[in-house]
Amino acid sequence: MIEIVVEKKLKAYKGLNTLQISKEIPEGAILRITGPSGVGKTTLLKMIAGLATPDSGKIIVDGIIWFDDAKKINLPPQQRHIGFVFQDYALFPNMTVKQHLEYATTDAEWINRLLAIGMLENFEEEKPAHLSGGQQQRLSVLRALAIKPKLLLMDEPFSALDIKTKSGLIMQLKTLFAELDITALIVSHNPQELDGISTDELDLEQ
Repeated sequence: MIEIVVEKKLKAYKGLNTLQISKEIPEGAILRITGPSGVGKTTLLKMIAGLATPDSGKIIVDGIIWFDDAKKINLPPQQRHIGFVFQDYALFPNMTVKQHLEYATTDAEWINRLLAIGMLENFEEEKPAHLSGGQQQRLSVLRALAIKPKLLLMDEPFSALDIKTKSGLIMQLKTLFAELDITALIVSHNPQELDGISTDELDLEQ
């Protein structure tokens, strides 16, 4: 169970907006996060990951306090053991596809399975500059999965993929999430693309 009760002021076009979240997310849920640009979707993911700090509130995951402003607790990102798919991919320019995965795991069988899921088996020695945008995005997803996280945060993870590739990857991920008992929070500009995978929704516009 993930319990999130946080507040964060956001810079907006006309001054400041306040992001207020109160949500309980069951273990194994796949939550899609929707809402217009600027409402704080990416900020929410970063607060859960420890990459941004709420102004107030608490974040509790499986009974462990990750953040509590009243108790002055704020676990660093490396202690939260989450997988994060960044909107801009955040790949290492000097690492090959395979090295990105080897950086996260030494399990060769798992790496090969991930490469197959991402359809990157024939590109494992390529560096990001030689990959298409869609291939870079799939690599970002695979890298986040490589550590077999219990919590996976994904920021627009399918935006660069064509419909066929996207559909195939989403179905593979659905199976993988169930197998690894992953709780996934997915920001999407196109909520319909998650119709076959999401189990809950958080609309930040409401």
